[in-house]
Amino acid sequence: MLAVVDGPDTADYTDAADYVAHTATLRGVVRQRLVSRALIGHLPPAPARLLDIGGGNGVQALEFARRGYDVTVCEPDPRMLAETRRGLADAPESVRRRVELVRGDGRDAVDLVGTGWDATFCHGVIMFVPEPAPLLHVLVELTRPGGIISVVGKNGPALALRAGLQGRWGDTTALLGEPRSAGAARSAGAAGAAGAAGAAGPGWQPAVQMPPGDDPANVAAILTAAGTRSLAWYGIRTFTDHLGGMPPGPDVDAVVDAEWAAGARDPYRGIARLIHHVHRRTG
Repeated sequence: MLAVVDGPDTADYTDAADYVAHTATLRGVVRQRLVSRALIGHLPPAPARLLDIGGGNGVQALEFARRGYDVTVCEPDPRMLAETRRGLADAPESVRRRVELVRGDGRDAVDLVGTGWDATFCHGVIMFVPEPAPLLHVLVELTRPGGIISVVGKNGPALALRAGLQGRWGDTTALLGEPRSAGAARSAGAAGAAGAAGAAGPGWQPAVQMPPGDDPANVAAILTAAGTRSLAWYGIRTFTDHLGGMPPGPDVDAVVDAEWAAGARDPYRGIARLIHHVHRRTG
């Protein structure tokens, strides 16, 4: 597993152990609970067949198995699968029998688990692949017509917010981009490079190249072109993303409620750390 990095020493997690620790922080709890809350409003009723691509340590799988869904986790990391098994061991038998674990890369999932799923999840995975289109196309292929595709990825255009709130001003400036002189802007335009810079406004150029999987507009466009329709999109962690490893406190329910309200409306969802796309396969 690669690190989620947008500046020096800012990885959320670098391996399975770090990811498990991250899921227990306030930021991790907020993410998982917001994703679950959004999906409850879009999934078909239980029992339905759900596939979780890159399901990590099984937080979502356990949540929806408790709600009566049959969930298959397709995960390439054996350490993550071991963590999921540990979580299942503490669950009631009625939950355990609803969860199946398959080791493998999500891009091979059609061969591993077949197609026709009522819903396919892929949460926090596309930021780790150099080009998201092949994986996103697989998600659509896995899902039955009329089924739900749920994707969570980084919100690349807003990554400077965490750095700014943490007081990392050098990283903030780098992520925002550097202002250029009028002469430099004219030169870039003459060279045919003004189009990309112009998207951020005249006289600005990005200092950091945004990976294609971190561009929510690109992710949504790929899914739509592959045969889906967007049902909704949500922001995740508008107010809490900068809090590092802080554990959840007694006010966690109030925190999640506030994040949910912000993540469902503009302008707040547009500056959240993560974007949750919910699409329906149309054909």
